[in-house]
Amino acid sequence: MIFDIFSFQIKIKTNTQTKFETKMKKSIFLVMMLLLSTFSVAQNKIFPFKINKVVLDNGLTVLSVPFDSPGIIAYYTVVRAGSRNEVEPGKSGFAHFFEHMMFRGTEKYPEQVYNDILKRLGADSNAFTTADWTAYHIVASSDALETIIDIESDRFMNLKYTEEQFKTEAGAILGEYNKSASSPFLALYEKLQDLAFTTHTYKHTTIGFLKDILDMPNQYDYSLKFFDRYYRPENCAIVVVGDFDQNKLIQLVKKYYGNWKRGNYKPEIPVEPPQTEEKVGHIPWKGKTLPYLAIGYHIPEFSTKNVERAAFDLIVELLFSKTAPLYQKLVIEKQWVDFINGDAPDRRDPFLFIIMARIKNESLIDSVKNEIFNAIEELKTKPVSKKRLDEVKSYLKYSFAMSLDNPNSVAYTVGHYFQLTGDPESVNELYALYDKITPQDIMKTAQKYLTPQNRTIVTLTEEKK
Repeated sequence: MIFDIFSFQIKIKTNTQTKFETKMKKSIFLVMMLLLSTFSVAQNKIFPFKINKVVLDNGLTVLSVPFDSPGIIAYYTVVRAGSRNEVEPGKSGFAHFFEHMMFRGTEKYPEQVYNDILKRLGADSNAFTTADWTAYHIVASSDALETIIDIESDRFMNLKYTEEQFKTEAGAILGEYNKSASSPFLALYEKLQDLAFTTHTYKHTTIGFLKDILDMPNQYDYSLKFFDRYYRPENCAIVVVGDFDQNKLIQLVKKYYGNWKRGNYKPEIPVEPPQTEEKVGHIPWKGKTLPYLAIGYHIPEFSTKNVERAAFDLIVELLFSKTAPLYQKLVIEKQWVDFINGDAPDRRDPFLFIIMARIKNESLIDSVKNEIFNAIEELKTKPVSKKRLDEVKSYLKYSFAMSLDNPNSVAYTVGHYFQLTGDPESVNELYALYDKITPQDIMKTAQKYLTPQNRTIVTLTEEKK
Protein backbone atom coordinates (compact mmCIF):
# COMPACT_ATOMS: atom_id res chain seq x y z
CA MET A 1 0.00 0.00 0.00
CA ILE A 2 1.87 3.04 -1.27
CA PHE A 3 0.51 6.37 0.01
CA ASP A 4 1.64 8.05 -3.13
CA ILE A 5 -1.78 9.33 -4.21
CA PHE A 6 -3.51 12.18 -2.38
CA SER A 7 -6.87 12.67 -4.03
CA PHE A 8 -9.05 15.73 -4.13
CA GLN A 9 -12.36 14.06 -4.75
CA ILE A 10 -15.48 15.54 -6.24
CA LYS A 11 -17.96 12.70 -6.31
CA ILE A 12 -21.30 13.68 -7.73
CA LYS A 13 -23.56 10.62 -7.73
CA THR A 14 -27.16 10.45 -8.77
CA ASN A 15 -29.70 7.80 -9.70
CA THR A 16 -28.49 8.12 -13.28
CA GLN A 17 -25.10 6.80 -12.24
CA THR A 18 -26.79 3.76 -10.75
CA LYS A 19 -28.20 3.07 -14.20
CA PHE A 20 -24.68 3.35 -15.57
CA GLU A 21 -23.44 0.78 -13.08
CA THR A 22 -26.25 -1.60 -14.00
CA LYS A 23 -25.37 -1.34 -17.68
CA MET A 24 -21.70 -1.87 -16.88
CA LYS A 25 -22.39 -5.04 -14.91
CA LYS A 26 -24.38 -6.48 -17.80
CA SER A 27 -21.44 -5.95 -20.13
CA ILE A 28 -18.80 -7.50 -17.83
CA PHE A 29 -19.58 -11.07 -18.90
CA LEU A 30 -19.26 -10.16 -22.56
CA VAL A 31 -15.99 -8.35 -21.88
CA MET A 32 -14.54 -11.38 -20.09
CA MET A 33 -15.48 -13.63 -22.99
CA LEU A 34 -13.82 -11.20 -25.37
CA LEU A 35 -10.66 -11.18 -23.26
CA LEU A 36 -10.40 -14.96 -23.13
CA SER A 37 -11.01 -15.37 -26.85
CA THR A 38 -8.48 -12.66 -27.61
CA PHE A 39 -5.78 -14.39 -25.57
CA SER A 40 -6.21 -17.52 -27.66
CA VAL A 41 -5.73 -15.53 -30.86
CA ALA A 42 -2.97 -13.17 -29.78
CA GLN A 43 -1.26 -14.51 -26.68
CA ASN A 44 1.51 -11.93 -26.91
CA LYS A 45 -0.94 -9.06 -26.35
CA ILE A 46 -2.29 -8.87 -22.82
CA PHE A 47 -4.27 -5.71 -23.60
CA PRO A 48 -6.98 -6.99 -25.95
CA PHE A 49 -8.53 -3.74 -27.14
CA LYS A 50 -7.56 -1.59 -30.10
CA ILE A 51 -6.06 1.77 -29.11
CA ASN A 52 -6.64 4.58 -31.61
CA LYS A 53 -4.01 7.31 -31.44
CA VAL A 54 -4.26 10.79 -32.95
CA VAL A 55 -1.85 13.64 -32.23
CA LEU A 56 -3.09 17.19 -32.83
CA ASP A 57 -0.89 19.86 -34.39
CA ASN A 58 -0.31 21.38 -30.96
CA GLY A 59 1.04 18.09 -29.60
CA LEU A 60 -2.04 16.92 -27.68
CA THR A 61 -2.36 13.13 -27.85
CA VAL A 62 -5.81 11.57 -28.15
CA LEU A 63 -6.06 7.90 -27.17
CA SER A 64 -9.41 6.21 -27.69
CA VAL A 65 -10.55 2.64 -27.04
CA PRO A 66 -13.93 1.31 -28.21
CA PHE A 67 -15.39 -0.76 -25.36
CA ASP A 68 -18.66 -2.62 -24.98
CA SER A 69 -20.30 -0.33 -22.41
CA PRO A 70 -23.53 0.83 -24.07
CA GLY A 71 -24.23 4.48 -23.35
CA ILE A 72 -21.17 4.97 -21.11
CA ILE A 73 -17.75 6.57 -21.55
CA ALA A 74 -14.74 7.17 -19.34
CA TYR A 75 -12.86 10.41 -20.07
CA TYR A 76 -9.34 10.94 -18.69
CA THR A 77 -7.05 13.91 -19.01
CA VAL A 78 -3.49 12.72 -18.34
CA VAL A 79 -0.84 15.26 -17.33
CA ARG A 80 2.69 13.89 -17.40
CA ALA A 81 3.71 15.82 -14.31
CA GLY A 82 3.78 14.74 -10.68
CA SER A 83 5.93 15.36 -7.63
CA ARG A 84 8.91 14.15 -9.71
CA ASN A 85 8.67 17.45 -11.62
CA GLU A 86 9.05 19.64 -8.52
CA VAL A 87 12.70 20.38 -9.16
CA GLU A 88 13.18 23.71 -7.35
CA PRO A 89 14.13 23.52 -3.64
CA GLY A 90 11.29 24.73 -1.43
CA LYS A 91 8.63 24.12 -4.08
CA SER A 92 7.43 20.57 -3.42
CA GLY A 93 3.70 19.77 -3.45
CA PHE A 94 2.63 21.83 -6.47
CA ALA A 95 1.60 18.93 -8.69
CA HIS A 96 -0.84 17.86 -5.98
CA PHE A 97 -1.83 21.48 -5.41
CA PHE A 98 -3.07 21.76 -9.00
CA GLU A 99 -5.19 18.69 -8.56
CA HIS A 100 -7.13 20.95 -6.17
CA MET A 101 -6.95 24.19 -8.14
CA MET A 102 -8.21 22.66 -11.38
CA PHE A 103 -11.66 22.50 -9.80
CA ARG A 104 -11.70 26.24 -9.05
CA GLY A 105 -13.32 27.12 -12.36
CA THR A 106 -12.88 29.60 -15.21
CA GLU A 107 -14.63 32.74 -16.41
CA LYS A 108 -16.82 30.65 -18.73
CA TYR A 109 -17.53 27.90 -16.21
CA PRO A 110 -17.04 29.05 -12.62
CA GLU A 111 -16.64 26.39 -9.94
CA GLN A 112 -20.32 26.05 -9.05
CA VAL A 113 -21.43 26.07 -12.69
CA TYR A 114 -18.91 23.32 -13.51
CA ASN A 115 -20.15 21.21 -10.58
CA ASP A 116 -23.78 21.77 -11.53
CA ILE A 117 -23.12 20.58 -15.08
CA LEU A 118 -21.56 17.35 -13.81
CA LYS A 119 -24.45 16.85 -11.42
CA ARG A 120 -27.02 17.28 -14.19
CA LEU A 121 -25.11 14.76 -16.29
CA GLY A 122 -25.12 12.25 -13.43
CA ALA A 123 -21.35 12.06 -13.89
CA ASP A 124 -18.72 10.72 -11.51
CA SER A 125 -15.74 13.09 -11.48
CA ASN A 126 -12.46 12.70 -9.64
CA ALA A 127 -8.70 13.28 -9.81
CA PHE A 128 -5.45 11.95 -8.38
CA THR A 129 -1.78 12.86 -8.24
CA THR A 130 1.22 10.53 -8.11
CA ALA A 131 4.97 10.92 -8.27
CA ASP A 132 4.91 10.89 -12.08
CA TRP A 133 1.49 11.99 -13.30
CA THR A 134 -1.76 13.73 -12.50
CA ALA A 135 -5.08 12.49 -13.87
CA TYR A 136 -8.55 14.02 -14.07
CA HIS A 137 -11.31 11.55 -14.91
CA ILE A 138 -15.03 11.44 -15.54
CA VAL A 139 -17.45 8.57 -16.12
CA ALA A 140 -20.66 9.74 -17.78
CA SER A 141 -23.26 9.12 -20.44
CA SER A 142 -21.97 8.86 -24.01
CA ASP A 143 -24.35 11.57 -25.18
CA ALA A 144 -22.58 14.01 -22.84
CA LEU A 145 -19.30 13.71 -24.77
CA GLU A 146 -19.33 17.20 -26.28
CA THR A 147 -20.29 18.80 -22.97
CA ILE A 148 -17.43 17.01 -21.22
CA ILE A 149 -14.92 18.01 -23.90
CA ASP A 150 -16.16 21.60 -23.66
CA ILE A 151 -15.83 21.95 -19.87
CA GLU A 152 -12.58 19.98 -19.63
CA SER A 153 -10.81 21.83 -22.43
CA ASP A 154 -11.94 25.12 -20.92
CA ARG A 155 -10.43 24.50 -17.51
CA PHE A 156 -7.15 23.20 -18.94
CA MET A 157 -6.78 26.18 -21.25
CA ASN A 158 -8.36 28.94 -19.15
CA LEU A 159 -7.94 28.11 -15.44
CA LYS A 160 -8.15 31.32 -13.47
CA TYR A 161 -7.81 31.95 -9.75
CA THR A 162 -7.07 34.92 -7.54
CA GLU A 163 -4.28 35.16 -4.98
CA GLU A 164 -6.93 34.92 -2.27
CA GLN A 165 -8.32 31.68 -3.77
CA PHE A 166 -4.77 30.38 -4.03
CA LYS A 167 -4.10 31.02 -0.36
CA THR A 168 -7.40 29.38 0.63
CA GLU A 169 -6.51 26.23 -1.30
CA ALA A 170 -2.97 26.23 0.10
CA GLY A 171 -4.57 26.15 3.54
CA ALA A 172 -6.68 23.19 2.48
CA ILE A 173 -3.50 21.36 1.44
CA LEU A 174 -2.10 21.86 4.94
CA GLY A 175 -5.32 20.47 6.37
CA GLU A 176 -5.04 17.42 4.12
CA TYR A 177 -1.42 16.93 5.18
CA ASN A 178 -2.36 17.08 8.85
CA LYS A 179 -5.12 14.55 8.30
CA SER A 180 -2.76 12.18 6.49
CA ALA A 181 -0.09 12.71 9.14
CA SER A 182 -2.42 11.23 11.76
CA SER A 183 -1.61 7.81 10.23
CA PRO A 184 1.86 6.25 10.59
CA PHE A 185 2.00 5.45 6.86
CA LEU A 186 2.73 9.01 5.70
CA ALA A 187 5.51 9.35 8.29
CA LEU A 188 7.02 6.02 7.20
CA TYR A 189 7.08 6.89 3.52
CA GLU A 190 8.37 10.39 4.19
CA LYS A 191 11.24 9.05 6.28
CA LEU A 192 12.02 6.18 3.92
CA GLN A 193 12.17 8.36 0.80
CA ASP A 194 13.98 11.20 2.55
CA LEU A 195 16.70 8.80 3.74
CA ALA A 196 16.94 6.71 0.57
CA PHE A 197 17.25 9.66 -1.83
CA THR A 198 19.83 12.41 -1.61
CA THR A 199 19.34 14.15 -4.96
CA HIS A 200 16.33 13.02 -6.97
CA THR A 201 12.90 14.58 -6.42
CA TYR A 202 11.58 11.18 -5.28
CA LYS A 203 13.08 12.33 -1.99
CA HIS A 204 9.71 13.84 -1.12
CA THR A 205 6.27 12.25 -1.23
CA THR A 206 3.51 13.46 -3.51
CA ILE A 207 1.98 15.81 -0.97
CA GLY A 208 5.35 17.52 -0.43
CA PHE A 209 7.61 18.47 2.46
CA LEU A 210 5.75 20.01 5.40
CA LYS A 211 7.99 23.09 5.41
CA ASP A 212 7.11 23.71 1.76
CA ILE A 213 3.39 23.28 2.43
CA LEU A 214 3.60 25.80 5.26
CA ASP A 215 5.24 28.28 2.87
CA MET A 216 2.87 27.52 -0.02
CA PRO A 217 0.53 30.52 0.65
CA ASN A 218 3.49 32.77 -0.26
CA GLN A 219 4.09 31.07 -3.63
CA TYR A 220 1.26 32.45 -5.78
CA ASP A 221 3.61 33.63 -8.56
CA TYR A 222 5.37 30.26 -8.65
CA SER A 223 2.03 28.48 -8.94
CA LEU A 224 1.34 30.37 -12.17
CA LYS A 225 4.75 29.33 -13.45
CA PHE A 226 4.17 25.66 -12.60
CA PHE A 227 0.83 25.64 -14.42
CA ASP A 228 2.33 27.40 -17.44
CA ARG A 229 5.13 24.82 -17.63
CA TYR A 230 3.24 21.55 -17.39
CA TYR A 231 -0.41 22.13 -18.34
CA ARG A 232 0.42 22.26 -22.02
CA PRO A 233 -0.94 20.08 -24.84
CA GLU A 234 2.35 18.35 -25.66
CA ASN A 235 2.56 17.21 -22.02
CA CYS A 236 -1.00 15.84 -21.89
CA ALA A 237 -3.23 13.16 -23.36
CA ILE A 238 -6.97 12.71 -23.61
CA VAL A 239 -8.09 9.10 -23.06
CA VAL A 240 -11.64 8.12 -24.02
CA VAL A 241 -12.95 4.59 -23.49
CA GLY A 242 -16.44 3.22 -24.09
CA ASP A 243 -19.33 3.89 -26.42
CA PHE A 244 -18.42 6.71 -28.85
CA ASP A 245 -17.95 7.52 -32.51
CA GLN A 246 -14.26 7.92 -33.39
CA ASN A 247 -14.71 10.52 -36.14
CA LYS A 248 -16.99 12.66 -34.00
CA LEU A 249 -14.57 12.40 -31.06
CA ILE A 250 -11.63 13.69 -33.07
CA GLN A 251 -13.73 16.49 -34.60
CA LEU A 252 -14.81 17.63 -31.13
CA VAL A 253 -11.29 17.43 -29.66
CA LYS A 254 -9.92 19.52 -32.52
CA LYS A 255 -12.76 22.01 -32.14
CA TYR A 256 -12.31 22.56 -28.41
CA TYR A 257 -8.59 21.87 -27.85
CA GLY A 258 -7.18 23.10 -31.17
CA ASN A 259 -6.31 26.57 -29.86
CA TRP A 260 -4.43 25.26 -26.82
CA LYS A 261 -0.92 26.69 -27.18
CA ARG A 262 2.11 24.41 -27.12
CA GLY A 263 4.80 25.08 -24.49
CA ASN A 264 8.54 24.47 -24.53
CA TYR A 265 9.61 23.73 -20.96
CA LYS A 266 11.64 20.59 -20.28
CA PRO A 267 12.52 19.87 -16.63
CA GLU A 268 16.00 18.74 -15.65
CA ILE A 269 15.31 15.95 -13.18
CA PRO A 270 18.40 15.37 -11.00
CA VAL A 271 19.96 11.90 -11.22
CA GLU A 272 20.25 9.93 -7.97
CA PRO A 273 23.76 8.55 -7.34
CA PRO A 274 24.14 4.90 -6.28
CA GLN A 275 23.65 4.18 -2.58
CA THR A 276 26.87 2.77 -1.09
CA GLU A 277 25.93 1.94 2.51
CA GLU A 278 22.91 0.85 4.51
CA LYS A 279 20.80 3.66 5.95
CA VAL A 280 18.70 3.31 9.09
CA GLY A 281 16.06 5.61 10.59
CA HIS A 282 13.55 5.50 13.42
CA ILE A 283 10.31 7.35 14.13
CA PRO A 284 9.00 7.67 17.70
CA TRP A 285 5.18 7.86 17.36
CA LYS A 286 3.32 9.94 19.92
CA GLY A 287 -0.01 8.12 19.60
CA LYS A 288 -0.99 4.54 20.28
CA THR A 289 0.30 2.21 17.57
CA LEU A 290 1.70 -1.20 16.77
CA PRO A 291 5.31 -1.15 15.54
CA TYR A 292 6.00 -0.78 11.81
CA LEU A 293 8.95 -1.84 9.68
CA ALA A 294 9.70 -0.37 6.25
CA ILE A 295 12.59 -1.47 4.02
CA GLY A 296 13.47 0.04 0.65
CA TYR A 297 15.94 -1.22 -1.96
CA HIS A 298 16.91 0.93 -4.94
CA ILE A 299 15.75 -0.57 -8.25
CA PRO A 300 15.71 0.57 -11.90
CA GLU A 301 13.02 2.68 -13.56
CA PHE A 302 10.08 1.13 -15.37
CA SER A 303 11.17 -0.58 -18.56
CA THR A 304 9.81 -2.98 -21.15
CA LYS A 305 13.37 -4.01 -22.07
CA ASN A 306 15.11 -4.45 -18.70
CA VAL A 307 14.61 -8.01 -17.41
CA GLU A 308 15.92 -7.04 -13.97
CA ARG A 309 13.26 -4.38 -13.49
CA ALA A 310 10.47 -6.67 -14.69
CA ALA A 311 11.76 -9.41 -12.40
CA PHE A 312 10.85 -7.30 -9.36
CA ASP A 313 7.16 -7.53 -10.26
CA LEU A 314 7.55 -11.30 -9.96
CA ILE A 315 9.70 -11.08 -6.82
CA VAL A 316 6.87 -9.17 -5.10
CA GLU A 317 4.59 -12.18 -5.58
CA LEU A 318 7.28 -14.77 -4.84
CA LEU A 319 8.04 -13.19 -1.47
CA PHE A 320 4.77 -11.65 -0.31
CA SER A 321 1.74 -13.32 -1.86
CA LYS A 322 -0.51 -15.13 0.59
CA THR A 323 0.87 -18.46 -0.58
CA ALA A 324 4.52 -17.40 -0.18
CA PRO A 325 6.48 -19.18 2.57
CA LEU A 326 7.45 -15.88 4.21
CA TYR A 327 3.83 -14.73 4.42
CA GLN A 328 2.71 -18.12 5.73
CA LYS A 329 5.40 -18.11 8.40
CA LEU A 330 4.99 -14.53 9.67
CA VAL A 331 1.22 -14.07 9.31
CA ILE A 332 -0.27 -17.54 9.67
CA GLU A 333 2.12 -19.74 11.64
CA LYS A 334 4.07 -17.49 14.01
CA GLN A 335 1.53 -14.64 13.88
CA TRP A 336 4.25 -12.07 14.43
CA VAL A 337 2.73 -9.54 12.00
CA ASP A 338 -0.81 -8.63 11.11
CA PHE A 339 0.28 -7.69 7.57
CA ILE A 340 3.35 -7.80 5.39
CA ASN A 341 3.59 -6.78 1.75
CA GLY A 342 5.98 -5.71 -0.94
CA ASP A 343 5.68 -3.34 -3.86
CA ALA A 344 7.80 -2.26 -6.82
CA PRO A 345 5.89 0.79 -8.07
CA ASP A 346 6.19 1.72 -11.74
CA ARG A 347 8.28 4.90 -11.95
CA ARG A 348 9.75 6.93 -14.79
CA ASP A 349 13.06 7.11 -12.91
CA PRO A 350 14.80 4.60 -10.60
CA PHE A 351 12.79 4.18 -7.41
CA LEU A 352 12.45 1.60 -4.60
CA PHE A 353 11.34 -1.96 -3.98
CA ILE A 354 9.43 -1.40 -0.73
CA ILE A 355 8.65 -3.91 2.02
CA MET A 356 6.20 -2.95 4.75
CA ALA A 357 5.08 -4.86 7.85
CA ARG A 358 3.05 -4.08 10.96
CA ILE A 359 4.39 -6.10 13.86
CA LYS A 360 2.40 -7.26 16.88
CA ASN A 361 5.07 -6.56 19.47
CA GLU A 362 8.10 -4.28 19.53
CA SER A 363 10.25 -7.13 20.82
CA LEU A 364 9.67 -8.97 17.50
CA ILE A 365 11.02 -6.27 15.18
CA ASP A 366 14.49 -7.81 14.79
CA SER A 367 13.05 -11.30 14.41
CA VAL A 368 10.71 -10.18 11.63
CA LYS A 369 13.52 -8.29 9.96
CA ASN A 370 15.75 -11.37 10.04
CA GLU A 371 13.03 -13.58 8.58
CA ILE A 372 12.64 -11.12 5.68
CA PHE A 373 16.39 -11.07 5.09
CA ASN A 374 16.55 -14.87 5.25
CA ALA A 375 13.81 -15.14 2.61
CA ILE A 376 15.73 -12.71 0.40
CA GLU A 377 18.95 -14.70 0.85
CA GLU A 378 17.13 -17.86 -0.19
CA LEU A 379 15.94 -16.07 -3.31
CA LYS A 380 19.57 -15.24 -4.09
CA THR A 381 20.95 -18.74 -3.56
CA LYS A 382 18.15 -21.19 -4.41
CA PRO A 383 16.43 -21.01 -7.81
CA VAL A 384 12.67 -20.75 -7.57
CA SER A 385 10.98 -23.69 -9.25
CA LYS A 386 9.82 -23.18 -12.81
CA LYS A 387 6.35 -24.32 -11.75
CA ARG A 388 6.13 -21.66 -9.06
CA LEU A 389 7.43 -18.97 -11.41
CA ASP A 390 4.93 -19.95 -14.08
CA GLU A 391 2.13 -19.76 -11.51
CA VAL A 392 3.16 -16.21 -10.61
CA LYS A 393 3.29 -15.18 -14.25
CA SER A 394 -0.15 -16.68 -14.82
CA TYR A 395 -1.52 -14.87 -11.77
CA LEU A 396 -0.18 -11.51 -12.96
CA LYS A 397 -1.55 -12.05 -16.44
CA TYR A 398 -5.05 -13.09 -15.52
CA SER A 399 -5.52 -10.73 -12.59
CA PHE A 400 -4.61 -7.89 -14.95
CA ALA A 401 -6.97 -9.18 -17.63
CA MET A 402 -9.83 -9.52 -15.18
CA SER A 403 -9.35 -5.91 -14.06
CA LEU A 404 -10.26 -4.65 -17.54
CA ASP A 405 -13.98 -5.02 -16.92
CA ASN A 406 -15.20 -1.42 -17.17
CA PRO A 407 -14.36 1.77 -19.11
CA ASN A 408 -12.75 3.50 -16.13
CA SER A 409 -10.28 0.66 -15.48
CA VAL A 410 -9.36 0.46 -19.15
CA ALA A 411 -8.87 4.23 -19.36
CA TYR A 412 -6.68 4.19 -16.25
CA THR A 413 -4.52 1.44 -17.75
CA VAL A 414 -4.07 3.33 -21.02
CA GLY A 415 -3.24 6.52 -19.13
CA HIS A 416 -0.81 4.76 -16.79
CA TYR A 417 1.34 3.22 -19.52
CA PHE A 418 1.17 6.37 -21.64
CA GLN A 419 2.51 8.52 -18.82
CA LEU A 420 5.35 6.06 -18.19
CA THR A 421 6.59 5.65 -21.75
CA GLY A 422 4.54 7.83 -24.10
CA ASP A 423 3.19 4.62 -25.63
CA PRO A 424 0.18 2.82 -24.09
CA GLU A 425 1.06 -0.32 -26.07
CA SER A 426 4.05 -0.73 -23.74
CA VAL A 427 1.77 -2.77 -21.48
CA ASN A 428 1.92 -5.57 -24.05
CA GLU A 429 5.71 -5.38 -24.20
CA LEU A 430 5.89 -5.63 -20.40
CA TYR A 431 3.82 -8.81 -20.17
CA ALA A 432 5.76 -10.33 -23.06
CA LEU A 433 8.93 -9.61 -21.08
CA TYR A 434 7.52 -11.39 -18.01
CA ASP A 435 7.24 -14.55 -20.11
CA LYS A 436 10.98 -14.48 -20.80
CA ILE A 437 12.09 -14.27 -17.15
CA THR A 438 13.80 -17.41 -15.85
CA PRO A 439 14.58 -18.65 -12.31
CA GLN A 440 18.18 -17.63 -12.97
CA ASP A 441 17.04 -14.07 -13.80
CA ILE A 442 15.27 -13.91 -10.43
CA MET A 443 18.43 -15.05 -8.62
CA LYS A 444 20.72 -12.64 -10.46
CA THR A 445 18.37 -9.71 -9.89
CA ALA A 446 18.11 -10.45 -6.16
CA GLN A 447 21.88 -10.82 -5.90
CA LYS A 448 22.47 -7.50 -7.64
CA TYR A 449 19.92 -5.25 -5.93
CA LEU A 450 18.81 -6.83 -2.63
CA THR A 451 22.04 -6.07 -0.79
CA PRO A 452 22.66 -4.41 2.60
CA GLN A 453 24.47 -1.43 1.07
CA ASN A 454 21.54 -0.77 -1.27
CA ARG A 455 18.83 -0.72 1.38
CA THR A 456 17.22 1.75 3.75
CA ILE A 457 15.43 0.60 6.91
CA VAL A 458 12.89 2.62 8.89
CA THR A 459 11.13 1.53 12.07
CA LEU A 460 8.24 3.24 13.82
CA THR A 461 7.28 2.49 17.41
CA GLU A 462 5.14 4.06 20.09
CA GLU A 463 7.04 6.79 21.91
CA LYS A 464 8.11 5.81 25.39
CA LYS A 465 6.34 7.78 28.13
